[in-house]
Amino acid sequence: MKDSLAGALLQGMQEAGLEAQAEACDKVLAYVELLLKWNRAYNLTGIREPEAMLRLNILDSLVLLPYFRKPRIADIGSGAGLPGIPLAIFLPESEFLLIDSNSKKTRFMFQAKLSLALDNVTVWHGRVEDYASPTQVDIVTSRAFASLADFVRSSRHLLAPGGVFLAMKGQYPREEIEALPPGFPVSAVHPLQVPGVTAERHLVEIVAD
Repeated sequence: MKDSLAGALLQGMQEAGLEAQAEACDKVLAYVELLLKWNRAYNLTGIREPEAMLRLNILDSLVLLPYFRKPRIADIGSGAGLPGIPLAIFLPESEFLLIDSNSKKTRFMFQAKLSLALDNVTVWHGRVEDYASPTQVDIVTSRAFASLADFVRSSRHLLAPGGVFLAMKGQYPREEIEALPPGFPVSAVHPLQVPGVTAERHLVEIVAD
């Protein structure tokens, strides 16, 4: 299974135009193995088939790499560590803060941090509204956290001046964009192409006035 997953990962990254660093790819595959193991007991994700997990969780996160070239990143409602852990593996010079209120999921993220030696990852258990950030971040992201309006309101205190919100969405979220509060203009909506995935993906970029 590992060989077939490795081949699918390399092919997917090539199709996405991403550099497949050997050490990072090995860590990502180890993360998939860990997620599969924990998922049997803790139901961390509804995706249970390894190759589907690779496409819908891993490549779905890694296609974000071109947009995440900043030193400090917070992943809100990170769940099993998505997209934060795959991104942290490929961006070892960036610092990642992973926040989730589900204790089972944060325990898994702690284990992944230790098992994969991810010194650039900090895991915090609790509601994002309650997190008192000692250092603000350059990017706040979420994969399936909430509506855009709730996302920016709940995590605005994390964002440094000049920073951006990057929210992953499926179809173009026109109604959510229209419902954003004043002071949070959308600067871009980037269509994403995930290898092996036909469903629409978009990355919404929001600045804070």
